[in-house]
Amino acid sequence: MRIILLGPPGAGKGTQSERIVARFGIPQLSTGDMLRAAVAAGTPVGLEAKAIMESGGLVPDAVVVGIVADRIEQADARGGFILDGFPRTVEQAGALDRMLTEKGLRLSAVTELKVDEDALVGRIAKRAAETAARGQPVRKDDTPEVFKQRLEAYRRQTAPLSAYYAEAGMLRTVDGMKPIDTVTADLMAVLEPLEETAAS
Repeated sequence: MRIILLGPPGAGKGTQSERIVARFGIPQLSTGDMLRAAVAAGTPVGLEAKAIMESGGLVPDAVVVGIVADRIEQADARGGFILDGFPRTVEQAGALDRMLTEKGLRLSAVTELKVDEDALVGRIAKRAAETAARGQPVRKDDTPEVFKQRLEAYRRQTAPLSAYYAEAGMLRTVDGMKPIDTVTADLMAVLEPLEETAAS
């Protein structure tokens, strides 16, 4: 199972990713974690990424794809993986497709958690208020103002991925506004039949 889970910040991707990992026994691959690991391991791509990051630059798509390519070669990812935080743009999605094709692999599923953005902003505001009421510091990205900026960045950069994967006939959507366990059940209803296809 090779899965991409899409959805805006606050949609519950982290929680659902953990449950997918537990159900299918596949690793969750976070680009941030992969970058740090590649830098620490001193791999050729890691050294390239380190030099770029130290100069304050953004790591280009080719380097990120190289790091993903290295990571999926590792033993724990041979049976599949779920990608977290990648691809973020249509360009990255195209590069990922080409890289997987070169390896004789393909994605099993692209699932998107559809959410009501106004309700998400309300949810974040409520969480911030509850945190403050307990006398705990509110995370900077948990304020409604910052969260709205993150949503806007998502819409601009990442939302076009939905159209990209829909055009490829791969996109499956799940209502992310339902209770957490219902969302999990809906995701499994999409993914489990694909696991059987992949196994056959």
